[in-house]
Amino acid sequence: MTALDFAAIAERAKPAEARTSDNGQPWLLVPATELVRLCILLRDDPALRFDALADLTGWDLLKYPATPPSSDIAVVYYLHSLTHRHHLTLKVLAPREACAVPSVSGVWPAAVYFEREVFDLLGVRFDGHPSLKRIMCPDDWLGHALRKDYVYPAAYNGIAHLREGQKFEAAPVRGAPA
Repeated sequence: MTALDFAAIAERAKPAEARTSDNGQPWLLVPATELVRLCILLRDDPALRFDALADLTGWDLLKYPATPPSSDIAVVYYLHSLTHRHHLTLKVLAPREACAVPSVSGVWPAAVYFEREVFDLLGVRFDGHPSLKRIMCPDDWLGHALRKDYVYPAAYNGIAHLREGQKFEAAPVRGAPA
């Protein structure tokens, strides 16, 4: 069997809505309530056989040049069929105030680690995840560093830090030169 084109995949993936990015790449907008059911279909349908979750990532749409403007967090899934050699991008929008989507770790076990990273850095809760805890930042870190409204603390455990273009909440305390 050969790879299906995007239109044929989108037709099988209802109620997901076919969209195209600004650079012409097709993707499917999936309602969060339908995500797990759709992912199981995409994995198990013999004509689709999306047997690999290549990546799962996310980004904050706040201050993002989108029309219309949005404060949602986008969670994006990159799927690949090793059997049929076709690929697919799914996107779920999570409202900032109740930032949760269902976990797909029961569909693709690799999602366990991807979901932990998106949780840690963007604050998306993955309902049904077996062990949702921080993976990049220390356990006592406050907030989610990739959110556009995140304010970096002046210091962590007494160590001042500054990244290019960022400002401290308060001026760092510096010792006298040695």
